[in-house]
Amino acid sequence: MHSLRRFRLLAALLLTLFPGCLFAQIGTVVGNGGPGPAKAQHLTVEMISAGPQIAAEGTQTVAFVFSMEEGWHVYWKNAGFAGFPPKVKWTVPDGITAGPLQFTAPDRLPLDTTVDYGYQDSVAYPVTIEAGSKPKVDKNGNVHLGAEISWLVCKQVCIPGRANLGLDLKVAPVRTAVSHDGEKVGELGAALKGMPKPLPLSFRIKATTAGDSIVLTAITGTRETDAEFFPAEPDVIADVAQIETDILDNGAQIHFTRSPNAKTPPKQLIGVLKLATEESYEIDVPIMPGPPPVHAGSGKLGTATAVGAAALAFLGGVLLNLMPCVFPVLFLKALSLLQTRSSQKQHVRAHGVAYTLGIVASFWLVVAALLALRAEGRQLGWGFQLQSPGFVVVLTSFLFFFALSLAGMFDFGLSLTSAGDSLTQKGGYTGSFFTGVLATVVATPCVGPFMGAAIGFALAQPAPVTFLVFTALALGLAAPYMLLTLNPTWVRLLPRPGAWMDLLKQITALPLFITVIWLVYIYGRLSAANGIFAMSMLLGGLMLVVIAAWTLGRWPVRKWSTAVAAVLCVLAIAVPLYASRETKSAVTWQTFDADAVAKARSQGKAVFVDFTAAWCLSCQVNERVVLKSDEVEKQLSQPNVVAMKADWTQYDAKITTALQSAGRDGVPTYIVYPANPSAPPDILPEVLSKSVVLGALEKDLK
Repeated sequence: MHSLRRFRLLAALLLTLFPGCLFAQIGTVVGNGGPGPAKAQHLTVEMISAGPQIAAEGTQTVAFVFSMEEGWHVYWKNAGFAGFPPKVKWTVPDGITAGPLQFTAPDRLPLDTTVDYGYQDSVAYPVTIEAGSKPKVDKNGNVHLGAEISWLVCKQVCIPGRANLGLDLKVAPVRTAVSHDGEKVGELGAALKGMPKPLPLSFRIKATTAGDSIVLTAITGTRETDAEFFPAEPDVIADVAQIETDILDNGAQIHFTRSPNAKTPPKQLIGVLKLATEESYEIDVPIMPGPPPVHAGSGKLGTATAVGAAALAFLGGVLLNLMPCVFPVLFLKALSLLQTRSSQKQHVRAHGVAYTLGIVASFWLVVAALLALRAEGRQLGWGFQLQSPGFVVVLTSFLFFFALSLAGMFDFGLSLTSAGDSLTQKGGYTGSFFTGVLATVVATPCVGPFMGAAIGFALAQPAPVTFLVFTALALGLAAPYMLLTLNPTWVRLLPRPGAWMDLLKQITALPLFITVIWLVYIYGRLSAANGIFAMSMLLGGLMLVVIAAWTLGRWPVRKWSTAVAAVLCVLAIAVPLYASRETKSAVTWQTFDADAVAKARSQGKAVFVDFTAAWCLSCQVNERVVLKSDEVEKQLSQPNVVAMKADWTQYDAKITTALQSAGRDGVPTYIVYPANPSAPPDILPEVLSKSVVLGALEKDLK
């Protein structure tokens, strides 16, 4: 399941970066303009009505019914971790108005550790159609409702689709002539019955927050066997697969974690509360500060979870001994134990204790530093740090650096071993202690592949649990050597160092590379305003990390190569951090409209149009380097200049027509329409400069 989730995230990134793939899928339209059902990939969709007619000055309910193949799903209005809900473009006659899609209460659709909100099997999306006093009818007295509906259907992969549907309604002269019996049966009837209801007056709902925890308490007057909450807005609560729900004698309590994408603490909890009875209710309550959450009956669960994490940490620590930077040292020390005389056994065991203490002390120092950093983050937990673009950049760069070392591009452990070898050569127990310290240092880059889950759990827990898990990890790393000091003859059971260690090391690089892909995606989400540009800069920074790793691999253990690699790594972090800066534009950009361009020119104003798209890298560079410069923004902010943005991220026929009329078929395209309506437009080059833009604006204002 982990690989399926990674594949889906990668597919989502590719669709974002290369929307031509997306357009190719959407370009296949099913349906012939009738009610359907229209067959598309993995589903059928049809348009139905609660009745055959609509009254003048009355309403009628229609719906789009989706029937999915087993395991496939479509989305609620808030899709959750990934996806988007269906969208409709209506073509209706004068006097007819179509309302928005309505959404019945969804289901939680877990995928690995994340969750989507949507529907499996089948679902109906109702729409209210309203008629005026004199709707325009055809020769048969009907109004035709034409609809182009688009959707995203997902399983392990996601496929967009689109259909042209429509149906005719007879217009009745009086409102009483319309029957609504159809609303009570079939998919439409089920959808209308499943619509969230207003909150009963007898219910008491409150939402409290402490740190990154949010608790929704619903007092319903009865013992609820289950309760679910679906946020109406994204980036409020974390879209995670597992949500803790406490059953109360008179209701239920649901525990959430604040979304890592929420840049500010949410003030309202808006969405749908769904109870075990399948009744659902609309929720809109303020989130108030409250005490830290206490889960009902969570004592045993918390203890069991902490013990499980400690056990996993211990096992991971044992496995760390198999890494190439640790195992040879362990093997050589183990061989020396065979030469030990019986009279020295007690002395050898004391050295084993000193070695163990060196490892434990090192891990305690690490966890103390991590807890101090967490405290600086107002104790919001490790996950909160992923809300910081700077933290994500640093974490991505370091994990990529370690992954390259594990993959064999250079030997990170060799450099550290050389640096710390003088301490390990000290005599007595001091040497054994610092050998343990060195084992911790050289094993640190390898912790990620084995210990991600346990460490992630530990850092989100109170300090005693965090120390417990890290202590278990330290004891696991020290355990093999400590056991050998108790019985040196067990050394014969150890495999000899060989090529198998390099293979194991390279295999453990794969989870780190996958984690880097995920972090790049998270960075793009954090930089929503200029996500593609920011992600590109992060990838450029990772290229600098590759050069740094190659330098260390080509000239290992040399001061100058280490210095060059350090400079490159600093630049690798600085470049994407610069790209993630929040920049507020002083220009008010209007949405492109050809009529608005003509109107502005008739008023003696010049119009600058930026034809752009989120997937266009050149567009993002031009915008950041030129259009957001102080000089250009000052000129674009003049009262006799109108700035317009034609966003072609998704296909738009009006923008396409405007591009073709200018002799262009793609973006970036920049056009200055002079203040003089009779003057021809100026088409600027694809690669902008400040002087080009300022010169064109100055000329066309005359």
